[in-house]
Amino acid sequence: MTSAQPEHSSPKIIERLTDKLEAAMDALSKAKPFAKSTYQTDVFQVAEMLMQSDVGMRVLYEHAHQFDEVGVFDGGPWAQSARLQATLVAGSLTAGGVYPVVETLSELRLLAIAMGKSPDREGDDSSMKQADAVEFLNEVMALNLSFLFPAETEEERISGGPHRESNIRLFALLSDELGLESLRSDVVSEIEQICAQRPIMTNRVQTLIERATRIPHDDAAADTNEQLQPFIRAISGPSPLSQKYSDLAEYRQQLAKCNDESLTEEAEAFSQSMNQTGLSCPHHAILLRHLRAKHPHLIPVALALNELGVAEFAQNKEFALQLIRVAILPATAQSIYGFARLLEFGLLSRQEITAGLTRLVDLDLQSEVRRNLLARRQKRDGVTANSLLLAGTIAVFGQPLGVGQGRNPTCQAARAISLWAQHAHGYLLEALVSAARDGFIAVDFEGETLRSDQLVGGVATRIDFDLDPVSIVLTPHLDTIYDAMMKRIVLRPEDGHKWVNPALYGRWVPNGFASIFADRAQTTISDYDEFVRRFYATHHPAYNDGHLLMYPNPVGILVTNTHGDYLGPHAISIQRVDEDPGGSLRVYFYNPNNEGRQDWGQSIKPSIHGFGEREGESSLPFYQFVARLYAFHYNPYEEGDAYAVPIKTIEEIEEMAKSSWGTSFTWA
Repeated sequence: MTSAQPEHSSPKIIERLTDKLEAAMDALSKAKPFAKSTYQTDVFQVAEMLMQSDVGMRVLYEHAHQFDEVGVFDGGPWAQSARLQATLVAGSLTAGGVYPVVETLSELRLLAIAMGKSPDREGDDSSMKQADAVEFLNEVMALNLSFLFPAETEEERISGGPHRESNIRLFALLSDELGLESLRSDVVSEIEQICAQRPIMTNRVQTLIERATRIPHDDAAADTNEQLQPFIRAISGPSPLSQKYSDLAEYRQQLAKCNDESLTEEAEAFSQSMNQTGLSCPHHAILLRHLRAKHPHLIPVALALNELGVAEFAQNKEFALQLIRVAILPATAQSIYGFARLLEFGLLSRQEITAGLTRLVDLDLQSEVRRNLLARRQKRDGVTANSLLLAGTIAVFGQPLGVGQGRNPTCQAARAISLWAQHAHGYLLEALVSAARDGFIAVDFEGETLRSDQLVGGVATRIDFDLDPVSIVLTPHLDTIYDAMMKRIVLRPEDGHKWVNPALYGRWVPNGFASIFADRAQTTISDYDEFVRRFYATHHPAYNDGHLLMYPNPVGILVTNTHGDYLGPHAISIQRVDEDPGGSLRVYFYNPNNEGRQDWGQSIKPSIHGFGEREGESSLPFYQFVARLYAFHYNPYEEGDAYAVPIKTIEEIEEMAKSSWGTSFTWA
């Protein structure tokens, strides 16, 4: 279940620690409210020692029904169990300091509730009920499968945090008590939701698929198992031949023996799987490379190209075949999806793209760039840094809304790459070449040229090697330049993004800017009704004289949790405003954190499919989106009839704002 037990698991030590725990809890229960925090520390210290063995974890669980009663969580964010969020558990368990200890005790407290070991507190809305506790813990397990099924790799050990072994023990206890059967449907649903957003980087979802196969299931889970099978086949081999020959070398040899009919069957199986899941596998790359050399007429079939894609391939056949030779390898198989979309967008017919992609093939990369691109690759992959960068660029052009910010707060950089991948391909390629070959990016800001190699700072603490190759190369430079721009306007009375966004992203961002904040510190809200009117007059088709959004609009939202409580600002981009299939007006937007399904409280739940969303988009009804908006750009010459927006609409939105994130600010 876990690694070898430490010395803390001996019966005598466990007995002594149990006595210490009971004494500390007794002292805590008798402490005055103002002194609780001191006595809580004693409980946490003993608990941390008990967490180091399976037996000790059981001891904590046996006392967990008393945690709320004695005040273990009083005065902290875990005090009201009914307000806890399953999505935040992983962050606490892998954090430093006392957070993993308190989070572990909180999960054990909820397990006691779920198993009926805690007294039911009638009329107490702050305490989670038994059924809710079961649902909560099942969600926690579904979101943290790495602790349930730990991989013995160095990466897992590092990313698991200092309490990794304790976390594994905790989840082993949760699974022992609650069982795992109910998780299967949750995990499959999570896989479906992630794939629906079509992220470029699919490491996480592939890990989920692999671990889902290890969850026990019975005959009652037949439907769930059927749902999972397409994803399993997508990453292991969806075609008849790839299922029979899992070894890539053997598969390659067998392809050489196939006739045209068999190859067509293989091509159709791969294309159908890729279209259904957004995933590809190394066998798909082997097939495309074989077709390139022997049967190029089947490549459109293997990519499931639409009419435009077929025509684009025919018109640019030689260059497309060259890209397959250099960029489509088993190690870069996931870029096949982006390659297909790139062809369907007709991008190979654009000279700046063909010239830029050609330059990447033999580009003299800086040694640091080469190391970063190859950081997570095995030597046996047989892939060069140039091939990775070329494949990554193809993927970004084909999936501009699949770009993600990763584990760093670099939403500004992800937003820039996404915008350029849609509307400024040449600009993006120039920036990429400059960063990869020359080691810097230069951007003009109010008469000053900012060079990333001459600046220090940024919000990213380190390079996230789990990003796509384009982001690995560009994000450090964009992050440094963004930080330098914000520092240069720090003393101005308005939100700095008014000047920084047009300078960083380019001419595609209009200079008009509106914000709800009256001060640079963003503590006071002023003229909120005017702000709402202006957004309606510049974005709502009934009030903006019919002006359509030409380019993605970088805007700021105030993110809230499921209870509507304020969490912080976040940068996204409005892609378009349009009616959904049911005739309701919605805002379709790009969220650079690759997670468009948060629950923001007040029944505001961004959707990723079912309401006319395109790949990678999230959406909300127009008025709900406005209720979380705090800043946006607009063209002053395209502002419509702000006066015509109904007062009732503005009042409803203002009430939603004031009763949620608005409680954290001063309203002027």
